[in-house]
Amino acid sequence: MEPITDDTLWHLLRQGDRSAFAQLYERYYSILYSYGYKLFPQATLVEDAIQDLFIDLWRMRENLSAADSVKFYLFRSLRRSIHRLSEKEKNQLPFTFDAVEPAMEASWIDHEQEALLIRRLTALLQNLPARQREVITLRYYENFKTEEIALIMGITEKAVRNTLYKALTQLRGHLPVMTALMSLMAGLLLVFWAY
Repeated sequence: MEPITDDTLWHLLRQGDRSAFAQLYERYYSILYSYGYKLFPQATLVEDAIQDLFIDLWRMRENLSAADSVKFYLFRSLRRSIHRLSEKEKNQLPFTFDAVEPAMEASWIDHEQEALLIRRLTALLQNLPARQREVITLRYYENFKTEEIALIMGITEKAVRNTLYKALTQLRGHLPVMTALMSLMAGLLLVFWAY
């Protein structure tokens, strides 16, 4: 049996289907939590924002219009909800970037090399300004298009492109360090395998 598409679930939600609502919640909770926590690293606030988002969806289900992208709609709504809740707490939105754990199936050496590269990349990303980190996250980790990022962040598409360009330029400036790190790891692998 093929999984139900987001569009179908959205349509069923608009008709009051509790099962469709539950499936959307289960499908998107962890993705929304990850994004929300990067925007505002307070677990309870992010959880509250997600809860508020889904409560509002259920309450307003009959007034919801068709969504071009359910994921886009949820991300944008969550961002607004976090801003609203954080304003109540009178906090700013700090941004953190959590390293992604390497695959468990990787060999120990691959795991170590990947972990080292991830730590280095994470450190480089953390040095970027908050807006650049958010654009990188939305573009490369959540696969949103430029126009969707602009709508989520409330900025122009040109601002998204400029911000993305600046972030990538800054990261490319560290490319020699990353290349040297990868060469060092390759050398260590050769020494290790020689024994």
